[in-house]
Amino acid sequence: MRHLQLELFGSSLSGRVLWLTVAIILAVELVVLTPSLGNERQSWMWQRISLAHIAALSAGASQNGGLVPPAYQQLAQRSGIESIKLTEPDGTVLQILPLHPTPPARVLYLADETVLRSTWCALKRIAGLESAPVEVIAPSPLQNNIMVEIQVNGTGLNQELRNYASHLAVISAVVALVTGLLVFAALNRLLVRPLRIMTESISGFRNDPEHAGQSALTALASRGDDEIAEAARELKTMLETMRAALWRNARLAALGTSVTKISHDLRNILSSALLVSGHLQDSTDPTVQRAARTLVPAVERAAQLVSHTVDFAREGPPAITRTPVCLREVVDEATQVVCPDGTGITIENLVPASLVLPLDRMHIYRVLLNLLRNAAEAGAKAAVVTAETKPGANKIIVTDYGPGLPPRVLQNLFKPFSGSGRQGSSGLGLVIARDLMRAQGGELSLAQTGPLGTVFVLELSGSDATALAIPLAPAGHNPTNPIEIF
Repeated sequence: MRHLQLELFGSSLSGRVLWLTVAIILAVELVVLTPSLGNERQSWMWQRISLAHIAALSAGASQNGGLVPPAYQQLAQRSGIESIKLTEPDGTVLQILPLHPTPPARVLYLADETVLRSTWCALKRIAGLESAPVEVIAPSPLQNNIMVEIQVNGTGLNQELRNYASHLAVISAVVALVTGLLVFAALNRLLVRPLRIMTESISGFRNDPEHAGQSALTALASRGDDEIAEAARELKTMLETMRAALWRNARLAALGTSVTKISHDLRNILSSALLVSGHLQDSTDPTVQRAARTLVPAVERAAQLVSHTVDFAREGPPAITRTPVCLREVVDEATQVVCPDGTGITIENLVPASLVLPLDRMHIYRVLLNLLRNAAEAGAKAAVVTAETKPGANKIIVTDYGPGLPPRVLQNLFKPFSGSGRQGSSGLGLVIARDLMRAQGGELSLAQTGPLGTVFVLELSGSDATALAIPLAPAGHNPTNPIEIF
């Protein structure tokens, strides 16, 4: 009951709807019912004209009887009539004069009075702005060709109109209140309660996003196809998406914590491997020296990879260290890691040797390595890396001739833990690659994929990525003659 009182009389939406409905209904009733005051005034006067006609005829017929004229005067005055004058068609005049004559304020021709004029006069009498007697002239409603003139007591007319107005006000208030309560009950069930359920769902999610129940929201979402149910379904979907995102973020935070704990020991191991690799470079055996030249950069990159993996789990973009980078050399390094013995995927590097840009070498290397390794693991037999240089726009295009990306991967391509098509993969590769590109003002985007292959575009200028219609070579294409990208 206390909750209901707060709804009806507080600042809640339910209370506002109720009292707004009552106010609107009262305003409408005021406009519609006000003319009824004028009709009531005219009806009252026509009744007095009829009573005056009957009283005058009765008084004329009993002049020789036992009822004397003063008795008719008292009978008329009890009805609010002070004087009566009846004029018959043959000119005969019957009169009942008042005991104490009072001059009328004005003369009213009742048959010619409009409802608007009568309403205005009634309002003035209800407000007490007019109380003097009125002389009313009208044809008798009981018999044709007979004119009746009466003088009406202003006090009686005022009291009659005030009683009628008070009864009308009470009825209007009751109707408005009952209608308002009915509208309130309907809107409370159809609108206010669903809004309260959605608000409570949002508050519950804010207080406990992992365990907040949504049973009421689920029931609301399944009640029909109206706007409220649709809003409930959208809210339910949004909360589930946010809960999944929070879960993924928690996993990322846990991953960052775990990697941070093991990074120290792993760096010590890599430092030992780097020390041994350095000693191998002092060997006089040419084969050992060549192996050392490959092993030392690999161990260094492994150490940097551990550091950057930890950085990914931290807040904020990756740190950027820009140096002049020859992109062709970076592609060659990534190619050597993906196919060190020249078997498996065939990678053709068509990036101009003269293309040198201020980039973070390690970051761009990791992006290219990820794309080429994904192509090799997807089963592509060949890949081509090309470049396009224009004023203010530099792009690297990585094209592989593999089976293309499956639809379930395309839906979550750049989402962590969701965009991998391989069993056991975390799905972080493309996410990290895009973050690394964006950190240095670029972008990584999928330009095309299908049964003939996949094309990724690395924009190095920081401009918005452009969707490219890049033709893919048919099956059996010779990678020594790369496809035309642009």
